[in-house]
Amino acid sequence: MTRLINRKPDRASRLLLGLLPFIIIVALYLITSQARLAINPHDKLLPSFESIYHAIYKMAFVPSRRTGDYLLWNDTLSSLKLLCMGVGISALVGLIVGIINGAIPLLRAPLSPLFTALSLIPPMAILPILFIAFGLGDLAKVMLIVIGVAPLLVRDMQLKTLSLPQEQLIKAQTLGATSWQIILRVMLPQVLPRLIEAVRLTLGSAWLFLIAAEAIAATSGLGYRIFLVRRYLDMAVILPYVVWITFLAFLMDWILKQVSLRVFPWYASLNGSSNA
Repeated sequence: MTRLINRKPDRASRLLLGLLPFIIIVALYLITSQARLAINPHDKLLPSFESIYHAIYKMAFVPSRRTGDYLLWNDTLSSLKLLCMGVGISALVGLIVGIINGAIPLLRAPLSPLFTALSLIPPMAILPILFIAFGLGDLAKVMLIVIGVAPLLVRDMQLKTLSLPQEQLIKAQTLGATSWQIILRVMLPQVLPRLIEAVRLTLGSAWLFLIAAEAIAATSGLGYRIFLVRRYLDMAVILPYVVWITFLAFLMDWILKQVSLRVFPWYASLNGSSNA
């Protein structure tokens, strides 16, 4: 008898099982929405799919009377620009400082406690400070993402660097490699795939920080739009925007996963993370 932990679905079954929770959620929403609308046709909490379609069509394909922009696409580009800047800077800081901390004990002694402390600061608590220091523009929003994500990436890269087999480092030194050669040619290739994996795991937090910052001070962006229409209880816009943000985050995660699989195929097979 095959044990449950050894039973693996084939590709078709895995796809079907992956879609099943979403099908159940949509079905439950449809049933609940119809029940509420039958009692109150003007109910705004769970609008019908028809209302959602008309609202999103207006946001995506009808120019705004005030600005002439297609609001959904304008909000998407604005948010993605800030998110990519924040995550990109965080990844660069995490990679450089994380490897240095893991490779050089003299630098790890002062820097490791600092980034450990920074990683424990609730980013949302210092948002007012960022707005005071950097203004209400894009810089404060990018800095919020960097402060919230970079210290975690630094700690993750440091731990990955420290976990590398000592035998490799000893062999490289025996062959005459300098410290920087060891960092660039031994450590860096093994840490890079972990960086992609760590960025995937922090995307949700990065989106959270961005949406929160846009909700407080912004003139465009997905978070700005959600909190703008909430005063009208316009769930026909809010719900699709939440789904759209989730889709964008999923797409970014999938792209990073594919990059990792193609550039570092050995890492996925080594860690058994091809389906993660």
